[in-house]
Amino acid sequence: MAGTTQTRTRPPALPPETPARAGLAARVSLGRVFAPVPSEFLLIASTALLLTGFGLVMVLSATTATATAAGQPPYEAVIKQAVFAVIGIPLMFIASRLPIAFWKRIAWPSLIGATAFQMLVFVPGLGVEANGNRNWVQIAGLQFQPAEFLKITLALWIGYVLFRKRTLLGLWRHVFIPLVPVSVLVIATVMAGHDMGTAMILAIVVLGALFFSGVKLRIFILPLIAAGFGAFLFAVNSPDRMRRILSFLNPNCLDDYFNDCYQPLHGIWGLANGGVFGLGLGNSKEKYDWLPAAANDYIFAIVGEELGLIGCAVVLALFALFAVGAFHVIRKTDDPFVRIVSGGITMWIVGQALINIGVVLRLFPVLGVPLPFMSQGGTSLLSVLLASGVLLSFARSLPAKTATLAPRAPMAARAPRAKISR
Repeated sequence: MAGTTQTRTRPPALPPETPARAGLAARVSLGRVFAPVPSEFLLIASTALLLTGFGLVMVLSATTATATAAGQPPYEAVIKQAVFAVIGIPLMFIASRLPIAFWKRIAWPSLIGATAFQMLVFVPGLGVEANGNRNWVQIAGLQFQPAEFLKITLALWIGYVLFRKRTLLGLWRHVFIPLVPVSVLVIATVMAGHDMGTAMILAIVVLGALFFSGVKLRIFILPLIAAGFGAFLFAVNSPDRMRRILSFLNPNCLDDYFNDCYQPLHGIWGLANGGVFGLGLGNSKEKYDWLPAAANDYIFAIVGEELGLIGCAVVLALFALFAVGAFHVIRKTDDPFVRIVSGGITMWIVGQALINIGVVLRLFPVLGVPLPFMSQGGTSLLSVLLASGVLLSFARSLPAKTATLAPRAPMAARAPRAKISR
């Protein structure tokens, strides 16, 4: 209107960030780092750490006596194992922080790199042969078993391939290609080194991933039959393997005591000597050069002899708890990639543990597979710790629990009702 002046009021300036607000932001940022983890995370991590520590104690007990008798440093074997544990445990927790997208991106490169590493066993001067198996490489004085890394990389690759084809898994050709040719090629690199035990574990990884991918049963049965037929042919074509299988089937194993029955018999005797409570930690008799591979494939026999039935039950319970945590991840996840990879890794670790224990109990022929987390072998320990880190990463991605009913606001916070004037 005329004769009136309009005055403009400036908006109030925003106050600068106070130290209290800065501290609150810092607390929020730290809260994201130290946010509570799912129970599956705690279950998998705690059992992996307990089994690793238990394994170090048993490797120390199984190796000191023979090393001292041979004039070697008594703690050399356990120190080497502890070095790989010190490397592997931080790597496990670092891997647990990596997002799922990272594991999808490295699926192809990791499998190619692990297969190239496996091919080094056939390079003269690098490859090492032991007990008829050519499955090790020696670089800069350190010995590695590249096939151990094929297990985790194969699980990641299968999960990525089936995840990309998740809408086409009802058609057998999309399930088989490229999964079956690539898997057969990878397993063939191990079988060329005459390591049937590791080849069987790789086949279990493939079958476990296929099972948890949700493919139709008739599509799953075909690879299962092919794997069984391939194992049969591989065993029949090797006189050494056939001799071990026939020795396992021989009811009068004492007749062949000094040959193929020697190690299985001493493994059973070690378990029998332990009884319920065991002879005491460090008091094994079989480890004094009576039981070959006491710290490797037959470390469960030393556990039974020194710690008895109770010690064996503790080991079985820890693997059972590990399986429970892993299967909870498989059941709760919404991501097919997580479900498939977790299924392959779980079948690998739990299945290999059952096979190793079954060999010691003479339920299976000698296959030469280590007990995960516990047997002496740095590459094996490193691979299972990395696989546990992958499971921990998946456990962090599980959907959070949502409350079914929203909490009611307190009385003081409710808005007052407007009065109606009449």
